[in-house]
Amino acid sequence: MRRLLRTMAAAIKRRGRILTIILVPTLLIGVNVPPALAFINEMRHEQLINSSEYMGEFGRWDVIELPEDQIVNAIHAALLPTGKILIIAGSGNDREQFDAGTFSSLLYDPATGQTRRVLTPADLFCAGHAFLPDGKLLVAGGSQRYEVLEADVTHAAGAMRVKNEFPDAARDFPAGTEFVSPGGKAYRATNAFTVPPAVKKTARDGSATVTASETVVWVESEMEGVEGVTADPAQYSISGLADGPDAENFYGLAEGMDLEKQDFQGIADSFEFDPFTEEYVRVDDMNFKRWYPSLAPLSDGRVLSVSGLDGTGEILAGQNEIYDPATKTWTERPDLFRYFPTYPALFQTRNPGELFYSGSNAGYGPAEDGRVPGFWRLGDNSFEPVPGLRDPDLMETSGSVWAGPVQDQRMMVIGGGGVGESPLATTRTDLIDLDADVPTYTPGPDLPEPTRYPNAVTLPTDEILIAGGSRDYRGKGQSHIYEASLYTPSSNTLRPAAESEVGRDYHTEGLLLPNGQVLTMGGDALFSDALNTRDAEFEHRLEIFTPPYMFHGPRPEITDAPPTVALGDTMTVTTPNPDTIERARLVRPSAVT
Repeated sequence: MRRLLRTMAAAIKRRGRILTIILVPTLLIGVNVPPALAFINEMRHEQLINSSEYMGEFGRWDVIELPEDQIVNAIHAALLPTGKILIIAGSGNDREQFDAGTFSSLLYDPATGQTRRVLTPADLFCAGHAFLPDGKLLVAGGSQRYEVLEADVTHAAGAMRVKNEFPDAARDFPAGTEFVSPGGKAYRATNAFTVPPAVKKTARDGSATVTASETVVWVESEMEGVEGVTADPAQYSISGLADGPDAENFYGLAEGMDLEKQDFQGIADSFEFDPFTEEYVRVDDMNFKRWYPSLAPLSDGRVLSVSGLDGTGEILAGQNEIYDPATKTWTERPDLFRYFPTYPALFQTRNPGELFYSGSNAGYGPAEDGRVPGFWRLGDNSFEPVPGLRDPDLMETSGSVWAGPVQDQRMMVIGGGGVGESPLATTRTDLIDLDADVPTYTPGPDLPEPTRYPNAVTLPTDEILIAGGSRDYRGKGQSHIYEASLYTPSSNTLRPAAESEVGRDYHTEGLLLPNGQVLTMGGDALFSDALNTRDAEFEHRLEIFTPPYMFHGPRPEITDAPPTVALGDTMTVTTPNPDTIERARLVRPSAVT
């Protein structure tokens, strides 16, 4: 920022508009010099960043603080068709809120500043979300259980595969269902579960084969410490079942129980958020529990659910499914079995049935699997890798965004870091033309600093605002990045924008508002000090970026426009000064994590 201030100050001086600070010497008597100089510098800084010349070149940031009773942890956010922002917290990465069953969402109207809490029926912390063709927001997955670090694990636990060999009926089991090993060790299910009926097939000769169904549930030892550890695979009986067919048809299988770290666990709950009634509506559950899933809209209006941690904290091996908004049901797609790390960045291309995986992801999963970018063609479940990506091992917590209008089919990846709790980060931006004969990543301009968790928002000018992030994992070492940049696709250049006031890293969001401004929110750093000794609090301040173009005279005015337009129709927009408008951009609602 010092370099930026010097550059801008010189520019202002050349225009003959020198900013003057008048100092009265008597006021400085007995005052420590460093605080006095800091005060003077702050005054100069405030005058500079609020000058019309500065704002017209770099833009402006303004901090917004919501009333204390309206504060939620911004884990996810969506710009609704009504212009309001849905901020989803769920339990908000707050174990106390999770244990209390307190789940939150907030509606925020940036035009009026009004807010309203929304009844949130499940823990949607780390769910996936995508807009449907009718403007509703599909939200699926979330948190069944928080992670427990190895040092805090008191009871041995593990995944129990519950089998049902009875083909005529499913069976429900409550939370607390007891499983007993051959050696007499007892374990209890942490959640209720249902085991579907077994599959029975009858041959032409009348003979029948029955294949047991299976549901996986998390269980914990009734005994503390090493007494509950089992190292060998075993079959477990289920307490409370009557002797005979019940006890024979229903049983558990487990590889072992240990005291290792226990990861977050997902849920299968799904909802449509109606932006007009402003409420969540329950729809069909997914076939698989998911935490950190991606929901990818398809060209036909359906939505593909990919990846995530399951109900035992294991990353799904490739079980993907599709939501149909017409029937409000999920269908498992074994023909689309494909593994990705959690929160993979998947984009529908102009070709129906073809998705582009940029390589960006949120990280759960092995470093060597599912990290290569490429085209996923759903028709035959084929995957075509694309070359050219620099720092390919630093794509975790990177950003991905369309570079210019979607019709241009150019994608940009921004920053990123190493797998897991890595201190590594990159300044890399790369671009790819998805319509090229041989799509290949090519270098873009470097970021000012190595950046994890960047927010990237496409503006109506086709420029991309890149803001926030941190140099280290979750802002460790006070590594927040306040420098913001504006990327111009037509020239493949990056220029500085005004610096933000608020540091943002993990769990942050950036959204383009209907008036052309940008809203950023959230921030979930691990520590608040450079030595990483004090836990940080969640960042609740919002911040509005007003881009430079909003300081370049009167804004275009829309006096009339149709409320709805069908695909393929022509729409007429009325403005009093059409001759001064070079181009227009149609902006769809967006949802970000």
